[in-house]
Amino acid sequence: MTPKFAWAILLASAVLEAVWATALGLSDGFSQAAPTVVFTVTAALSMIGLGLAVKRIPLGTAYAVWVGIGAALTVGWAMTTGVEPASPLKLLFITGIVGCAAGLKALPTEKHDEVSEPAQP
Repeated sequence: MTPKFAWAILLASAVLEAVWATALGLSDGFSQAAPTVVFTVTAALSMIGLGLAVKRIPLGTAYAVWVGIGAALTVGWAMTTGVEPASPLKLLFITGIVGCAAGLKALPTEKHDEVSEPAQP
């Protein structure tokens, strides 16, 4: 898997994270069938995508991007649908989250295959 493909999978997984988070809220404690099914399917696919992405992207970076983008999309959707009020400061901070995720993407994604043993005294 190429690094670009790993990032594409990660971004798709972050979108799915926003979908499952929204469905979780709509499931009313898993008492509503349709949102519960959407939650279950998209949560599984999102986790699988994250798992695939960390084969090429360091775990800490991948997780931060996944959570950040997913959270920003979840809040953005809630504001767009009127579930949550929008404010200039909220928009600024969400923009900051997305900017930080983009910054992490811009960093080199070297992954060390070999773990060295600590030096013995």
